[in-house]
Amino acid sequence: MAKVAFIGLGVMGYPMAGHLKAKGGHELTVYNRTAAKADSWVAKFGGKRAATPKEAAQGQDFVMACVGNDHDLREVTLGESGAFAGMAKGAVFVDHTTASAEIARELYAQATARGFDAIDAPVSGGQAGAENGVLTVMCGGDTAPYGRAEPVIAAYARMCKLLGGAGAGQLTKMVNQICIAGLVQGLAEGIHFAKKAGLDVEAVVQTISKGAAQSWQMENRYKTMNEGKFDFGFAVDWMRKDMAICLGEARKNGANLPVTALVDQFYSEVQKMGGKRWDTSSLIARLER
Repeated sequence: MAKVAFIGLGVMGYPMAGHLKAKGGHELTVYNRTAAKADSWVAKFGGKRAATPKEAAQGQDFVMACVGNDHDLREVTLGESGAFAGMAKGAVFVDHTTASAEIARELYAQATARGFDAIDAPVSGGQAGAENGVLTVMCGGDTAPYGRAEPVIAAYARMCKLLGGAGAGQLTKMVNQICIAGLVQGLAEGIHFAKKAGLDVEAVVQTISKGAAQSWQMENRYKTMNEGKFDFGFAVDWMRKDMAICLGEARKNGANLPVTALVDQFYSEVQKMGGKRWDTSSLIARLER
């Protein structure tokens, strides 16, 4: 059992912290900008609520964070009331935010200078993966602190891997989002084409999903895409945030991402249709306007 702080109790962080307490048996202290959410978590799982990230981090073996973006991450880690001001030497900071590789390296350098460790560890699997404790966790950082953190992360992960130095986790998450963007657009176009061709979409997908076209997106999203239901899952707004990170990194490293850039623009059209909070599978709605 470890002493753990969890910062950020959104749709991902709330169940992830819950698994640390209920399944992992760890001693939890939580912090959330909206205190009522933290109070709700404590009422459900036990543990303690802290008034600031610094207070949450004090005396902990591990400090986990899962917030919105680079700005949010700096807000909860740096500064007088940030988590880094409270962390002890030898502790490990594990960041599950999907953010830039730049902020991952910045926080790694800050942690090293202060005598503790930092792992960038973005996740994939969405809200359902977080609730069911079966997330994929992509990590960047040093081997020894990763080795200490991995058994703790296991409370909500089915796959966890160290992929390189600081920033490697965030870069791998970018690869993940690049792949998803193309897959969802291809599936949207396939279903749209099947409808226009007068085919039975259910029968078509049941058939082709047994072959090379099969994917997680096909298995988990084709029914709702066919029915035009998108009020769940990973929001378009968040996907566009992630794609901006991917495209920004590509401009630095020289990678060519023509499909990613195009799908990003398609998502901007979905936003204009009122789909900011729709699931990413709503790309099909743009085709069927």
